[in-house]
Amino acid sequence: MKAVVFTLGCKVNEVESASIMSALENLGLEVSDNLSYADVYVLNTCAVTREAEKKSRQLVARVRKFNPDAKIFVCGCASEKDKKSFEDRAVTFVTGARKKEEILKAFTDIYGGAFTQLPYPKQTRTRAFIKIQDGCNNFCSYCIIPYLRGREVSRPVEDILNEINNTDCTEIVLNGINISSYEGGLERLVSALKDVDKRIRLGSLECGVITDAFLSSLRELKDFAPQFHLSLQSGSDRVLKAMNRRYTRAVYMEKCRKAYEYFPDAAITTDIIAGYATETEEDFLQSLSVIEEVGFARVHAFAYSPREGTAAFRLKDIPAEIKSERLHRLLKAAERTSTAFASRFIGKSQSIIAEEFVDGYTSGYTGNYIRVYVPDKLQAGKKYNVKIKNLYKDGVIAETDG
Repeated sequence: MKAVVFTLGCKVNEVESASIMSALENLGLEVSDNLSYADVYVLNTCAVTREAEKKSRQLVARVRKFNPDAKIFVCGCASEKDKKSFEDRAVTFVTGARKKEEILKAFTDIYGGAFTQLPYPKQTRTRAFIKIQDGCNNFCSYCIIPYLRGREVSRPVEDILNEINNTDCTEIVLNGINISSYEGGLERLVSALKDVDKRIRLGSLECGVITDAFLSSLRELKDFAPQFHLSLQSGSDRVLKAMNRRYTRAVYMEKCRKAYEYFPDAAITTDIIAGYATETEEDFLQSLSVIEEVGFARVHAFAYSPREGTAAFRLKDIPAEIKSERLHRLLKAAERTSTAFASRFIGKSQSIIAEEFVDGYTSGYTGNYIRVYVPDKLQAGKKYNVKIKNLYKDGVIAETDG
């Protein structure tokens, strides 16, 4: 029997889907994460935007085109938010974002087998995503996720270490819905990982976590990937307050300066919302200027999407054409700083972990998240020293160094 586990949304969803894949393999199924013919589909949905919800609902029709008679199990944030919209599509079973192990219970009730809790994720790439916590207590005014994922819950340090020690991946990424809130402090977890002999990368952070003590703990790691994804969302103090973001532009800029102080070659990446409901052109220009001032290595910019059930939903939305125009300007500015950041390393040596070989090039990432293309077939998962030669595609081209 074949199963496909297909995921929309964040890295946390991907990790949880990988756990479902592992569980189904333990039950004897052939499992894939690519949409194709299967007897069973598990659809892990997303509700971060209205478009993501729409795509989640459309997934049901998409998989039925592969096999109209397949059993379809649905979980995730979209089904947590609106379970009935999936039940009306006559799927086999629906659960939400918080109890995805119910998928396995429903599956074993139909097909037999021993029901167990979700195991460690199936690792299918050279980079392992390790979920260290779930939930969020921040309640940003535009975000529906705290209502769907629930309050913050952290995994024990010992369990995280055990999972890390049981993966063969060369790089691990600590992720969650809000890892900055890790119980007892993220610094405590990082300190516990000081003997781990793998590259360690961090998921998205709130800027408040950037302190001297935290940065010092990162320096103690054997192989820290100096990339800080510090969510900004807006460069305007007025909009930040309306978003309930709990920091100011000046505080954010100071945290970026501190990160560069400890790690001069660090990549600082971010998220910025274009066209929040209260955003004026002056507010927008404040966001635009932060891109240049920080010198972001990469910006995930997206247009504001009102979410029913959030505090911001009652606010008057601005016209779609204004949001689209502002988004375009953000992306153009981000392209300039991304190119400038990568250009700093031309002629320099960097360490990469090889990931895949396509069309004559092996690609991989440096610790500071520059995508590197090497015109040679390198062993996936192995670390190489390379010398960067020039800009190329969405990153740089390099040759092996020594």
